[in-house]
Amino acid sequence: MRNPLTKVAAALPPGTLAVAGGTVVLGAASYIHLGVAGHSLSVDDMANVSLLWTIVMSVGIGVFFPIEQELTRIVAARAALGHGAAPVLRRATLLTGGILAAVLLVLGVGSHRIADTMFHGDRSLVLALGGAFFGMAVCYLTRGVLAGLGRFGAYGTQLGLDGGLRIGLAVGAAIGGVHSGLAFSLILAVAPVVATLLTLPPLFRALRPGPRVLWSELFSGLGLLICSTLLSQVVVNAAVVSTKLLAPSESALIAALLNALVLARVPLFVFGSLQASLLSGLSSAIAVGDRAAFTGMLRRIGLVVGGLGVLGGIPAVALGPWLIQVLFGAKPVLGCLDFFWMSAGTVAYMFAMVLGQALMVFKRHNLQLLCWAVGTAVLAGVTFLPGDVATRVVVAYTAGAVVAVLGMLAALRRSFPGSTANRAGTARAEQVAPTMTAGVGSE
Repeated sequence: MRNPLTKVAAALPPGTLAVAGGTVVLGAASYIHLGVAGHSLSVDDMANVSLLWTIVMSVGIGVFFPIEQELTRIVAARAALGHGAAPVLRRATLLTGGILAAVLLVLGVGSHRIADTMFHGDRSLVLALGGAFFGMAVCYLTRGVLAGLGRFGAYGTQLGLDGGLRIGLAVGAAIGGVHSGLAFSLILAVAPVVATLLTLPPLFRALRPGPRVLWSELFSGLGLLICSTLLSQVVVNAAVVSTKLLAPSESALIAALLNALVLARVPLFVFGSLQASLLSGLSSAIAVGDRAAFTGMLRRIGLVVGGLGVLGGIPAVALGPWLIQVLFGAKPVLGCLDFFWMSAGTVAYMFAMVLGQALMVFKRHNLQLLCWAVGTAVLAGVTFLPGDVATRVVVAYTAGAVVAVLGMLAALRRSFPGSTANRAGTARAEQVAPTMTAGVGSE
């Protein structure tokens, strides 16, 4: 007789546990990579690595993660119709390559200024930054196709390999007595590329020929989504970069802020596993005109977000200043109040992500972008107020996220009025449903 855990595992969709396991490994890799680097590098070198890591996790995710999202949507729709994904991968590879080339061109043209402003003149770190962007481009490209095809085993394996390689390379560098910021930075380039190469065989085996995919299908909504994601990453990662610009000589503060933000954002790793099903559930509710299910789902996710905020925030506020010294070798430059603002900002950021998914159901990418733009403007305004630098940047994080939440609440109310009439809900569903399937029809 099977035990309850076995029954639960059997009831889950194939690959769910593999994706969850890979996510845990990749999430742990961030902490271990930065922790080992913090104990192996000088304060200045660690500040450089911290800033590079922040840029990769903000700009890189902002530019390349939307590609995964769009590919997942397109490939899944084609798979449901029995169409192969090979034409999608070919054109998506060209599109991703073009975006990557544009990013690398900017880095090449501005390498001197970027090195002087961000990395104490070390141009080798600009090269490492380009390598990290290349790694993100190839991994998000392949993950989008794998997810769309339902190859979640290979998807989770790639996540796990990426995280495992980051851990192994970081620990190996420390054991080998490496004290180079470049070496620890290149881990962000090497690990995703190797993980992608190792998971190409299952991807290629799953590809099938199919109808030509239109460029308009690939580009539709991608530009707005990239802009929204970039601005959201600015809000969640700006504290480290802002401190570097406002107080470039405060290397200990820069490194400590990154360590603190990583610790305060632990709830985001758990929240990330909920996002995959959120958009699908909200879309299904609207498609059948079930307003009660839609609002009920938002309420339940809201409670989950609040719970995650409390469970993650209380220990972060109480123990954060001590933990970053023990785990990351940070200097004692941050207090409990700083962690409170960062934890509050993380909760608000998660609420904004939930509401952003709801707006996407109504094809309100433009309103989502507007809300993140206003939030970013508020963040910038608070950052440049007079006062202590550390306080300004963490309060700015919270203020920007809160403003984005308030804007999205208003936008969502505007997109979905409060009428409970079944006829109105059904009519609205009939308007929304064709837009959700238009991409499939165009094939």
